[in-house]
Amino acid sequence: MNTRRRDRSVRRDQCVWTQRISRTLGAAGLAAVLVAGCASDDDADAGAAPNADMGVGGGGGCPVGTSEEGAVCVLQGELTTDVTLTPGQNYLLRGTVFVGDDVNPTTLTVQKGTTVYGESSSVGTLVIRRGSKILADGTADAPIVFTSDLPDGMRNRGDWGGLILNGRAPINGCDAAACTAEGEGGTGTYGGDQPGDDSGVLRYVRVEFAGKLFSEENELNGIAFQGVGRGTVVDYVQVHMNKDDGVEFFGGTVNAKHLVLTGIGDDSLDWTDGWTGKVQYVVAQQYDDDGDQGIEADNNGDNNGYTPRSHPTLSNVTLIGNSNTDLGLLLREGTAANLHNLVIKGFGDACISLDQEATYLNAWDAGAGDFSGELTIASSIADCPTMYEDAVDGMAFTVEAWFGTPAWGNVHADPMLAAPSDFAAPDFRPMPGSPALGAGVAPADDFFDDVDYVGAFGADDWTAGWTTRARN
Repeated sequence: MNTRRRDRSVRRDQCVWTQRISRTLGAAGLAAVLVAGCASDDDADAGAAPNADMGVGGGGGCPVGTSEEGAVCVLQGELTTDVTLTPGQNYLLRGTVFVGDDVNPTTLTVQKGTTVYGESSSVGTLVIRRGSKILADGTADAPIVFTSDLPDGMRNRGDWGGLILNGRAPINGCDAAACTAEGEGGTGTYGGDQPGDDSGVLRYVRVEFAGKLFSEENELNGIAFQGVGRGTVVDYVQVHMNKDDGVEFFGGTVNAKHLVLTGIGDDSLDWTDGWTGKVQYVVAQQYDDDGDQGIEADNNGDNNGYTPRSHPTLSNVTLIGNSNTDLGLLLREGTAANLHNLVIKGFGDACISLDQEATYLNAWDAGAGDFSGELTIASSIADCPTMYEDAVDGMAFTVEAWFGTPAWGNVHADPMLAAPSDFAAPDFRPMPGSPALGAGVAPADDFFDDVDYVGAFGADDWTAGWTTRARN
């Protein structure tokens, strides 16, 4: 039997039925994603976009904990029993979907190759509550995709909410121990006293066209790690075309590797409220229509001295800006950090800025009279029209002096990357002769791979095959 011809016939029958269902339901977002499934045979042969090949029921019906509406399995409200999402089904997040509750630790398993759509009309959002887990373990050949329910070509930043993980790891902002807080956008309680807490796995995962902005003080990031512990695995994750920040760490101890942050409308990478994790291999490419900081780093805006103080360690980071974007690296509100092997290029305001007196005092050891404090940057390359922004008058040093500490080995130079500003087909790898090659020094920590290049890439393009560059 010609199985390809049979599949086409089934798909045509499904499309007719799907359009009837979508008209009956009358939900604009749901209708859009269903009708988008009615691709032509030529489109199918050319290679389908994430929402271009919609099957009815996926052959096995909707899993327990979801409801079936035509060709879609709808997730809404609270999921208090374990749920597994499989490829071939169509899953829709309607409103804010909470995994677990205070008495029912719940696991949401998302199998490799699965696509989950956030409903634009109801601001579909996925929240993993404290004590529950998401197991989203994709592969380079079959990544897991969380995306907009609008058709290809009509998607944009802020179409849906995003992905939020809440954990029980320490945060700051309270006078009492085991501090907790409430997430923006009604995303639940996070924080606690368990640094090793485990919220699951995110591996080969994309989050696209998310980040709803309710107000300037109430907004959703692409992925928010809220009090998430270091038992959680985060590796090979892309946030693409997000309205607010790409990835933000609200306290916690979670570590991550291989983050791709592209077309972010605000800050690509953000941390606050006492995050003390580790990250290796980050690339942030801001587009020419919107964007803010490459990294915006805070301790606590209400009290710069709150503990645990934000003090992450980062290595092998590439930050690419444009003339319309602000700062490559903004360190403020009393954060500490140990930064290694950064490439910062092309930001319109400046490559690097420090703000608030508490931040400066983290860098400067007054007793020793040198930069031997808790805020350091080493083996890094800066290349912007303006290198530094000094944001606090009367300090004992300038940002230029801090970056230029001789023992740290930082330089002002063109990093000579292959095609860092190409939005459709970027190449962030250093070309032959680049000062990034052979100049990196890995942190003395077993978490970090011992690589000798500056920036997120050596010869290998680890973004190939599983990431996207689609603008809408």
